[in-house]
Amino acid sequence: MSQSLTYLKETERKALEIPEDVTDSVHDILSEVRESGDDAIREFTRRWDDVERDDLRVGDEEIQAAHDDLSADEKETIDHTIANVHRFHEEQREHLQSFEKEFQEGVHLGQRIVPIETAGVYIPGGRHPLVAAPAMSIVPAKVAGVDRVVACAPPQSDGSIQSAQLYAMDQAGADDIFVAGGAQAIGAMAYGTDTIPAVDKVAGPGNIFTTEAKRQVYGHVGIDFLAGPTEVLIIADETVDAGLVATDLLAQAEHDPNSRAVLIDLDEDHANAVVDELHDQLPGIRTEDVARESWEENGEVIVADDRDAAVEAANDYAMEHLQLMVENPRELVDDLRNYGSLFIGEHSPVVFGDKAVGTNHSLPTLEVSKYSGGIWVGTYLKTLTHQEATREGAGEVAKWAARICELEGTHAHQLSAEARLLDDE
Repeated sequence: MSQSLTYLKETERKALEIPEDVTDSVHDILSEVRESGDDAIREFTRRWDDVERDDLRVGDEEIQAAHDDLSADEKETIDHTIANVHRFHEEQREHLQSFEKEFQEGVHLGQRIVPIETAGVYIPGGRHPLVAAPAMSIVPAKVAGVDRVVACAPPQSDGSIQSAQLYAMDQAGADDIFVAGGAQAIGAMAYGTDTIPAVDKVAGPGNIFTTEAKRQVYGHVGIDFLAGPTEVLIIADETVDAGLVATDLLAQAEHDPNSRAVLIDLDEDHANAVVDELHDQLPGIRTEDVARESWEENGEVIVADDRDAAVEAANDYAMEHLQLMVENPRELVDDLRNYGSLFIGEHSPVVFGDKAVGTNHSLPTLEVSKYSGGIWVGTYLKTLTHQEATREGAGEVAKWAARICELEGTHAHQLSAEARLLDDE
């Protein structure tokens, strides 16, 4: 890392490491789900959720009850987010194109972009049941054209799914909704049970157990990506109100004690002012205990000598959310490469992307953004190639293919190519 950085508060950089006891526990859960299906789901639901539920499927009456449980304003709020997510992901889909072209005489090559047939999405419960999560996982699948979207969410104490989440799952377009949480839900969607159908790909955020379950079922089914606790990196300077920067850091710190909030400031006095503001604001938020632990254990404050050093550090950290709270933030954009989602300017906080604006909030963490993005419409699409040659076109390709096969020693392949040679060759 560049020497033009000064660490006022530094913590250990973390990777996605799953404790051995979690790996073993998830393996046992998945094995039981694969062997016993619905009975295993019911048993784990009794054991960990303290809920007795015979029917895992959420029926029309439960969905209608969730509709009735919400006010018109609450439903309008959820519908607004779903509509924005629809619009953004529809634009993504329109910019993904199939094509076919004659690359040489008599040889046509192309690609088709087609949806997977079935997708399973996990909607987490946890400390704060995320109402925007269904839109982020289900809407891109429906926009992609997935035939069947299966959704699972953990139960509340009364055995039902939280009303706002259930309403959002229904409005986002889930075809089937089931009450199942944790690793057992991932296993059910991967392997299938008598009630919960097997899918082609599993997506959506979750805790360490669901993340490990996705890792273990990968290969049997596809997955979106593996992610850890949420994180934010803010590049700031003295032109932006220190209190606003502190507010945005705390917005991510409140998620989880393991959340990470990092400040890279271009001015040391401003950085110290942000930290002072953060400590002043902590007692005033209802999630103080979680946010305080997150900041104390995982928060970082770095002073960069210049904007180039700040950009270099941001690319190295490769964090989930990258927020630019500096003068002329657009000047930094082209040099930034590693992030889950970018928030440009002080009027574009992470909360907008998380909850309402339309971009996706299921994003890579722990430096995964160095090689992958988050959920998008392409998560549920496949790019399939095809080729077609005329007799003459095949004759031209055949001689080159045969030569490669001869170099490799793949004789049967060579014969297949040579069978297409023209008579005069």
